[in-house]
Amino acid sequence: MSDEATNHGIPAPQGTADIIETEYEIGQDNVDGSVGPFGFDIHNPVFAISGAAIVAFVFFTLALPEQAETIFKGMFNFATKNFDWFLIGAADIVVIFALFLIVSPFGGIRLGGSTAVPDYTYVGWFSMLFAAGMGIGLMFYGVSEPLSHFSSSIGGAVTEGDLRSDWAPLTGALDDQEGSIRIGMAATIFHWGLHPWAIYAMVGLALALFTYNKGLPLTIRSAFYPIFGDRIWGWPGHLIDILAVFATLFGLATSLGFGATQASAGLNELFGIPMGNTTEVILISAITAVALISVLRGLDGGVKVLSEINMGLAGLLALFTLIVGPTAFLFAFFWDSLKAYVEYLPALANPFGREDVNFSQGWTAFYWAWWISWSPFVGMFIARVSRGRSVREFIICVLLIPSIVCVAWMSIFGGTAIHQVITDNFTGAQDAELPRQLFQMLGELPLASITSFIGIVLVIVFFVTSSDSGSLVIDTITAGGKVDAPATQRVFWCIFEGAVAIALLLGGGLAALQSMVISTGLLFTVVLLVMCYCIFRGLQSERAEGK
Repeated sequence: MSDEATNHGIPAPQGTADIIETEYEIGQDNVDGSVGPFGFDIHNPVFAISGAAIVAFVFFTLALPEQAETIFKGMFNFATKNFDWFLIGAADIVVIFALFLIVSPFGGIRLGGSTAVPDYTYVGWFSMLFAAGMGIGLMFYGVSEPLSHFSSSIGGAVTEGDLRSDWAPLTGALDDQEGSIRIGMAATIFHWGLHPWAIYAMVGLALALFTYNKGLPLTIRSAFYPIFGDRIWGWPGHLIDILAVFATLFGLATSLGFGATQASAGLNELFGIPMGNTTEVILISAITAVALISVLRGLDGGVKVLSEINMGLAGLLALFTLIVGPTAFLFAFFWDSLKAYVEYLPALANPFGREDVNFSQGWTAFYWAWWISWSPFVGMFIARVSRGRSVREFIICVLLIPSIVCVAWMSIFGGTAIHQVITDNFTGAQDAELPRQLFQMLGELPLASITSFIGIVLVIVFFVTSSDSGSLVIDTITAGGKVDAPATQRVFWCIFEGAVAIALLLGGGLAALQSMVISTGLLFTVVLLVMCYCIFRGLQSERAEGK
């Protein structure tokens, strides 16, 4: 890190930067002290309200599981059916804004001041941002989503009354194998490419800009200074940060729930360990305990090391699948999928007048809410590790490179599974439950036991890095922007995340997790759109100063 003076762990700008003059000091509203050997330094009232509300929610979920499940499903249906157009349209706006910044004069502005230098190498930087942003999701959906869209597309559109009852994207491709593959992969890339990474990039850019260049605390509220001014230190800012805590916690809990079900499925495939809530609760508890060790080791000794190990293992698994699988088919599949994505992107991104309601609401709207709910967590984590990068470098690396990696991953694993269906007539992965599909696909390749075990390890370590990174981010928000708060607080949030994931699994399974993530994500979408405007204002002021 820089040798410049720091403010509670935040490096001062290097060179010229348009620092915002404010009388607010980081941590001035905090309550600090100790309970025995455990110190605390928490923001009042963000920590208290966030913690109390989440505890009350968990208690309700466990005490009244049937009523909770009914409410969760109602929330999910209401949000997806009434606000799918808003979620899809908002994501489109964010992508367009991100691409504009790449080619605009703002791209030369450097995060952290005109002479700031990066804190991490490209390898370490890519590993951390990718592991935080997509890890468990890629393992969970890498095989299942291409297969699902292919299967629904080849069945074509099915209408009951005035509404479509099928799950095919767009119009599907009835009995057209090649057309179904192209539409299915275009839909998959749409969900894992530019749109989610643009969402992450904008939140990360806002936080990095207003923290490292403007001298404000590393909290979500800081990005709204151009609108609220010093009022961000009052209730407008409190509400923004509280909403960010909710979105982050429930977004993480959803991913931890997915990871637990997939790890449970893998252990069942390899060792016959029974699936179910008991196994998943044990897994979440055990992996949370491992995450605690990573938390105590800190950013460089914990998340960074685990992320690099995980990306190495993921790369090896993908390379092995590419080599022993249908190699020539997969290379062609990758390029054909990219072409199909470009061809179908305007139709897939259209927020209005959609006939494929199950796909646009049940897949796309849910995904965008999920990514947006993750954006405070991933965005803040990316901001933590991105000081010293230019705006153009930041967006290109956070937006384009991970998108290409996601396309390659989906093409290798999804393409192998589709090839098994259309060439080998093997439908084991296609017919399996979603958490088992990866292991069914690997089971048809050489060294299946070894690769499946590596798959389980990847799920678990992605689990750990997500939990660790999330604890770091939530603690920063609830500590008023301090990044050097006592480690006790990160331990508390790490345990809390696991407890929420367990409670939601017991209270309503993945449906409960999905309902909470889309509800909080919908609310945070408004915050995200306003944040884009604040980024523009902030970059304008930097450029006006000649940075």
